[in-house]
Amino acid sequence: MSSREANDGPVGVDARVGRSGGAGGGTLSLLGSELLTLFRRRRTWALLGALALIPILIALAVRLSGGPPTGRGPAFLDQITNNGFFVGVTAILVAIPLFLPLTIGVVAGDAIAGEASHGTLRYLLIAPAGRIRLLLVKYAAAAVFCVAATLTVVVVGTLIGWALFPIGPVTLLSGATVGVGDALLRFLAIAAYVTVSLLGLSAIGLFLSTLTTVPVGAMAATAILAVVSQIVGALPQLEWLHPWLFTHYWLGFGDLMRDPIVWDTFGDNALLQAGYLVVFGALAVGRFLTKDVLS
Repeated sequence: MSSREANDGPVGVDARVGRSGGAGGGTLSLLGSELLTLFRRRRTWALLGALALIPILIALAVRLSGGPPTGRGPAFLDQITNNGFFVGVTAILVAIPLFLPLTIGVVAGDAIAGEASHGTLRYLLIAPAGRIRLLLVKYAAAAVFCVAATLTVVVVGTLIGWALFPIGPVTLLSGATVGVGDALLRFLAIAAYVTVSLLGLSAIGLFLSTLTTVPVGAMAATAILAVVSQIVGALPQLEWLHPWLFTHYWLGFGDLMRDPIVWDTFGDNALLQAGYLVVFGALAVGRFLTKDVLS
């Protein structure tokens, strides 16, 4: 029996339902149980560990090589030797096209399909959780993982940069220089921006998870859609479609590295992700409410 089955089999589900389905239970209790289950899994920590390796490998590579040639590699890479703060920003640039979507796809794609494949979905629905509330809780858990994944890259990058390189005032893209405290707040704002960017993908993954009982299929489809969207976004022949792609603003957090901060891209990105959340959330609800749950 796998660790997932051991934790989430009928007995495990009874424990989760017992904490959330009683008279004193509620959505917050169910969410707490879901988050506890999510962050108890070794798979979740393996995903976060893989993300943490990205800034560590970047920092070690720059440290051991003495720095990249100027103008080559991801943006900010040639700034790391002068200021370790740029490790976290560079790691985000490296992670957001593929690695972050892969991890989000695993969690969101497994949300409903994973329960169905392990025979636990019916047990959850027997309890007074309700299908819509269960979907909301699953999505909220995926959103919390988005926060954890993004913070892992930024925080580990900042710490390893602090340990291996000089730390000091940060020169922004606009040419202004800000102190360490201001720089840290901007990096947290970048983490918030990237988290918002991933919320639309989480909604897509949740919808795909309601279509199948094979979680690997939903996981793979979610990650593939993220890659396809970025490929389409790079084709000038389809420029008319670019503003509608959920990946369109993913790399727009550079505006947070200006003085004063330009919030327009942040707002446009949030509005776009909200649109995907509404559309694919509605599709997920419609599918899940009419779905025959046999396992």
